[in-house]
Amino acid sequence: QVQVVQSGGGLVQPGGSLRLSCAVSGITFSISRMGWYRQAPGKERELVAAITSGGVTNYADSVKGRFTISRDNAKNTLYLRMNSLKPEDTAVYYCNAQPPREPVDYWGQGTQVTVSS
Repeated sequence: QVQVVQSGGGLVQPGGSLRLSCAVSGITFSISRMGWYRQAPGKERELVAAITSGGVTNYADSVKGRFTISRDNAKNTLYLRMNSLKPEDTAVYYCNAQPPREPVDYWGQGTQVTVSS
């Protein structure tokens, strides 16, 4: 059984920082492409950042230079470090796991991030 369990998030003031974590079990994490997505009210879900099994990363233009995605294959855990947060970063953030050669991908339960003074 695949489990994708997120932690972190919450309320932070503009300019603050947060770290999201995503613990994965039931798949071979080390060879899976992993990503963070977010969905703001009234908007479509969008890719925030992704990381390949080899550690290659890509980011949405809106978060470049502020967010850092990383993975710890020994702990089967994905992270998203978010710095210099802005009100427009407010959204529900989702962890996504894409194992190779599988017809489906897997999603975490979602974590609310609210940036407000």
